[in-house]
Amino acid sequence: MEDMVTLWTRQDERSLRDLERLGVFRNKERYIRDNYEDVSDHFIYLYKWFVEAASKRVPKPEGVEFPIWCSISHESMLRPILGTVAYKLRIPKSQIIYFDGGKWDYVLNHIYIPRDLDDQVEYMEDIDKKGFKDQFNFIEGKYSRLYPQERKRVMDSWERVFEIDHWNIFSTQANIWEIKPENILEVYKYRE
Repeated sequence: MEDMVTLWTRQDERSLRDLERLGVFRNKERYIRDNYEDVSDHFIYLYKWFVEAASKRVPKPEGVEFPIWCSISHESMLRPILGTVAYKLRIPKSQIIYFDGGKWDYVLNHIYIPRDLDDQVEYMEDIDKKGFKDQFNFIEGKYSRLYPQERKRVMDSWERVFEIDHWNIFSTQANIWEIKPENILEVYKYRE
């Protein structure tokens, strides 16, 4: 029998309907748009990158659009708020994509993920030597189309999001592609 792992995730309460009607919950672009509203394009662009990179590690099932973000511990889980529920899940280990949430912040900010401190220093010295005023404009912004090699360098470094240097319950996070009823151990509902 495959190793099973307990994860927690907070989702819109409409996910309960999907589970009942469809027998599966999958994250969709419209859910992301509902959640992030005006900044949803920013997240969708980066989530699409994540989907492509994560699919190389754990194949994405047909029909899945986006991953489901999960916490690896009860202590670090997002608690239910109005309009949401939280799930305690039991997921086969082979279906989990672990990543470093601290490194994901680099992706959200469109910047280079260094291998280590020395690499960070070398990178900053290099872009300074090339005359760039900052590291924030290679993906979007004034440099985004002018310097494709720098853009590629930054985006290639994002693969390091899957390298977990320090495993802990707050920065180590997990993604799964879908939730089925048999994965659910408990559902936590919002209480005022």
